[in-house]
Amino acid sequence: MEFLNSGKVKDIYDMGNDTLLFNFSNRVSAYDVKFHDEIPKKGQVLCKFAQFWFEQLDVETHFVKAHSDTEIIVKKMQMLPIECVVRGYFYGSMVNRWKSGEIILPEGTNTELATKLPTPVFDPTTKSEHDIPITKEDIIKQNLVTIDDYDWLSEKSIQIYNKMSLIADAAGFILADLKLEFGKLDGKITLGDSIGPDEYRLWPKSSYSPGKIQDAYDKQLLRDWLTEHGYHTQFEKSRANGQEPVAPQIPSELIQKMTDRYVAAYERTTGLSL
Repeated sequence: MEFLNSGKVKDIYDMGNDTLLFNFSNRVSAYDVKFHDEIPKKGQVLCKFAQFWFEQLDVETHFVKAHSDTEIIVKKMQMLPIECVVRGYFYGSMVNRWKSGEIILPEGTNTELATKLPTPVFDPTTKSEHDIPITKEDIIKQNLVTIDDYDWLSEKSIQIYNKMSLIADAAGFILADLKLEFGKLDGKITLGDSIGPDEYRLWPKSSYSPGKIQDAYDKQLLRDWLTEHGYHTQFEKSRANGQEPVAPQIPSELIQKMTDRYVAAYERTTGLSL
C-alpha cells in the first residue's frame, strides 16, 4: 500500500487494483487554515457518515466497503474540477455575496438570515486551496465540464440534497447546505470523495430560528468561534499581506463540544451507536 497524499482531513493510500484507501483523521481546518489541535472521534464519525450516506443515496458512488472504524476503500476515478454546492437556506458566504451584488436571488426571496430559500440553489465552486464560487458560463468557458455534464451535476446534486434533507429532518435536523464532489468512472459521472459534517451545515430543528446565527452540529462551531474572536479577520489580513495565517489554539471546552456534537449528529441521523 503506497501513501499518496495527506489532505486537510484524509490521508490517501493507493491499494492497487484501481482502489484507494481513505484514512479519516481527527484533524480540523476552518477558513482554509489547518489547526494543530485535533477533535477526538472526528475521524471515526466522518468515516462512518461517509459509509452511511453512500449506502443511502440512490446514485452511483465510488464507495467499495468499510475497512476499519476510520478507513474506507473506494474506487479510483478522475475527479471533476468543480465542487458541487447546494444551498437550501440563506446563510454563510451566500449572504455577503448577495449583499455585494455578486449573486442575484429570485425576486421575492426572503433575505432574513437563515431563512429557507424558495428552492435549493446549485452554487458550484472551483477546486483550489481557497474555493471560489464560479458561474455556469465560466465553467463552460474554461472547459471544466461540458454543458450536458453541468446540467446533470446541477440536477443530481439537488436531488441528493433533497434526499439527505428528508433523512436529516426525520432525525430532528435541518440540512442547510451541502458540498459534493463527482468524478468520471468508466466514462460515467460518479459521486466521490466523502460526505459528512465537514461537507454540510446541520442545524437542530428544536432551536432553529431565522434572523440569527444557528446552533451547529458540524464544523461551523469552529468557524463561529473564530469569527466571534476576530481570527477570521486576522486570517484575511495575513493573506492580503502575503503571509500564511497562524491557527490559534482551540479552547478545550470547544473541542469537547465539537466531539459531542459530531457524535450526536451521527447517532441521531443514522440511529446507530458510534
